[in-house]
Amino acid sequence: MDIEKFVAENGLSDSPIGLGGCRISDFHFDSCGYDVVVFDGKLEPKKIIKFGDEFVIIHHASLSETLSTKLLQYDKLQIIHDESWDLQMLLSKINEKRSLLFTDFAKNCLIESMFCCQKTKEAIQTSDVFAPCWQKCASYYLADAISSLNHQRTSPSHMLDLLRKLKKSLINEHISVVTQTVGIERATPILLERMLKSTIGFSDLVEKNNHSLIIQQKYDFFLKNSMLSDCYFYFGYLNKENFIKIKNTLNRRQDLIHILKIAFDIEADSNLLLQQAELVQKSCNQILETVSRA
Repeated sequence: MDIEKFVAENGLSDSPIGLGGCRISDFHFDSCGYDVVVFDGKLEPKKIIKFGDEFVIIHHASLSETLSTKLLQYDKLQIIHDESWDLQMLLSKINEKRSLLFTDFAKNCLIESMFCCQKTKEAIQTSDVFAPCWQKCASYYLADAISSLNHQRTSPSHMLDLLRKLKKSLINEHISVVTQTVGIERATPILLERMLKSTIGFSDLVEKNNHSLIIQQKYDFFLKNSMLSDCYFYFGYLNKENFIKIKNTLNRRQDLIHILKIAFDIEADSNLLLQQAELVQKSCNQILETVSRA
């Protein structure tokens, strides 16, 4: 795809711009979109545009960003436009602090995972319908942490495959906890078709940015290539991201459980949920101890 033509036609060339995401990696799929990061300092949500036969995701960013979560998404960005060299300077700083940023992000994810484990336990005690959703989030945050400690950027479409290929270590042995508690063994074509519709519906409710078009394209790719577990993991990760965005308004949105039951493929057995929360929490604590000793 002609990125420079896209930038020109959409009037984006007044700011530093870079290409990120899996398109600058060696493991992107044909179904992956093009992540264009515009450093204009705007606080706008990401926007998805179809350009020819491809999808472009426009992310707005700041050159003065300090959050490791965001900075790691700019790691190894391919510069498209940077007349002032400000973006080049930012990327140099990110490269210098790369290891520290990955560790910081991982620790944050472990803390978030333990928070979700606690929310799961509390929700079970109060018979809150969202208990299984919190448990799923806990597992995905654990996956984020392990991925980050292996210096891998967040990539929902590829994360499960990349986790499978990691070398054995004290940290990576906890990947089995992720796979045990996420539910990928349940993936079947019929279930994934149902999850697709609900994942798209939940995305439309929360994001409102045509992300559903990319979700459909990824689903088609996964099914065509018999990557059922990867598709299941991908859906769950997207639903985790959107669930967290509305976590503070759940008491006013109880009706969402109807769509989340299918989108998350949630488990109703409270005893099993409690066991899974304990398992994930134990992994988080052990990984934190390992990281602290390093």
